[in-house]
Amino acid sequence: MVDVLLQSGVDLEALASGVNNVWVLTVTFLIFFMHAGFAMLEAGQVRAKNVANQLTKNMLTWSIGVIAFFLLGQGIANLTAGLTGSGGLSSAFGYIGGGSDAWIGWLFGAVFAMTAATIVSGAVAGRCKLRAYVTYTIALAAVIYPVVVGFTWGGGLLADSGLLGTGYQDFAGGMIVHGLGGIAGLTAAWVLGPRMGRFNDDGSVNVIPGHSMTFAVLGTLILCFGWYGFNVGTAASVFAVENGTLALGAFASDVGRVALTTTLGMAAGAIGAAAVSLARTEKVDTLYVANGMLAGLVAITATTNAITWWGGLLAGLLAGAQLPIVFAFVEKRLGIDDVCAVFPVHGSAGVLGALLFPFIAVEGFSVGALVGQVALVVVIGGWTVAATTLVFGVLKAIGQARVSADHERDGLDSAEHGVDTYPEFGFGDSGGPVADGGTTAYSIDDGEEVRTDGGRESADSRARQDSPRPDGGAPNDGEIKMVTAVVRPDKLGAVKSALAEVGAPSLTVTNVSGRGSQPVKKGQWRGEEYTVDLHQKVKVECVVADIAADDVVAAIVERAATGQPGDGKVFVTPVEDAAQIRTGTRGREAV
Repeated sequence: MVDVLLQSGVDLEALASGVNNVWVLTVTFLIFFMHAGFAMLEAGQVRAKNVANQLTKNMLTWSIGVIAFFLLGQGIANLTAGLTGSGGLSSAFGYIGGGSDAWIGWLFGAVFAMTAATIVSGAVAGRCKLRAYVTYTIALAAVIYPVVVGFTWGGGLLADSGLLGTGYQDFAGGMIVHGLGGIAGLTAAWVLGPRMGRFNDDGSVNVIPGHSMTFAVLGTLILCFGWYGFNVGTAASVFAVENGTLALGAFASDVGRVALTTTLGMAAGAIGAAAVSLARTEKVDTLYVANGMLAGLVAITATTNAITWWGGLLAGLLAGAQLPIVFAFVEKRLGIDDVCAVFPVHGSAGVLGALLFPFIAVEGFSVGALVGQVALVVVIGGWTVAATTLVFGVLKAIGQARVSADHERDGLDSAEHGVDTYPEFGFGDSGGPVADGGTTAYSIDDGEEVRTDGGRESADSRARQDSPRPDGGAPNDGEIKMVTAVVRPDKLGAVKSALAEVGAPSLTVTNVSGRGSQPVKKGQWRGEEYTVDLHQKVKVECVVADIAADDVVAAIVERAATGQPGDGKVFVTPVEDAAQIRTGTRGREAV
């Protein structure tokens, strides 16, 4: 302890309480600011047509969840602690009328609770009904998270004096907050099922890119900034009064180690994720680096005050390294669509960090510590999976968990909120960059010709080109044809595959707006309604000479059709001439 001498007559208790309260409120506001980071991180990882929905969920998480935690959650936590530990039950809801200190303590706990709640929104993005998410937020803030707090920080089940009495180490919520949120998100995503088009019938994966890497990275850096409040702020006592002397409280023993290991874990997490990404793909994936920073932070959050400096590095490095591996496992093996990778970032990283504690602790390895950490992971994981499955299972059973296929196709911004996040620069129904999903339908075998689309020519397409016409003429009667298709943006991948199959992979793609038979939409901005009568489409242009235009048209129609108004049209027009710029070749040979 560091003693502080003051002039006589100073009320040391009041001074210590005042400074401590200012510190707690400051870091509380800093943790609250993490919601801005979560909002930007998640918005960047979803399609443009779902951005407003994601932002709305983040705001409602706080607005509804914090009230639920005030009216019920903190009281449920106190009741759980009393029932499973040595505490009493008489003042479980006493904080409601407890006065200034009690309210400050409640608010500090509330920002942790809302962090756990908002993590789930990233996993269920793009297909979860707003009412379902809000229902689950209330359940998590009022019951699911408070029960875990009662088991742990409240002194209940897992505490030394609890019914299990195993003890545990979770300084700032690596498992209690982040592990719970990540496991809850994975469970909810599993119950809901994947987004439309995320997986093919054979189980192969289609990539659905988010609309803004800038948002995702900026959100990550905001979260990293707020995390100092999350970890360092948990050392909640600046001053303590001992034997009539003002002394430093937790600051004297915890703050330096916490700040150091938090920083090292964050940095090592980014390096671990970058290294594994480079090893797997020969590229350093920007989003994995961002997610790796967060995974490293999650991994040291439970143990940051009690581990060695090299333990902080090790925990962060392993947490970042496991991120791409666990994400691939969840996606390709489990077939779960975790949109914002909340499980590898928060869930598995939280579990890893908790279980590493006995091996990197300042006090050295202890079997008892390992038992306590295993119990922490098992109890929190089991309770979270069971409770989350129950809530979303009931919502799914009554048809209130997931939006309709039409609403998902149109985007949750318009379907759930009647808004367009980018009314002047809309990307269309695809919600941003349109990819073919990384389909493996045209993987390359040794010795086969590599096409311009990275695939291979199919036997059928070669046969169509090599087979003479019955009348002995050339395809398209020897003319050059332009096939122009206006289709739904989310059908671009299917159209590209279809063109490759018929031997016509060369194409030009343009984002366009237009109207035909598709119904007019209504939007609103600040309560004012407006009409959206120009719908976002993709124009695909394909010039063919040796490939029959009829084959191209038939392939596009087959793959682009949904049976609903707005599927688009295909036009065929003659091309008078063509010239290849590189060689100067003219006519059919240029095509």
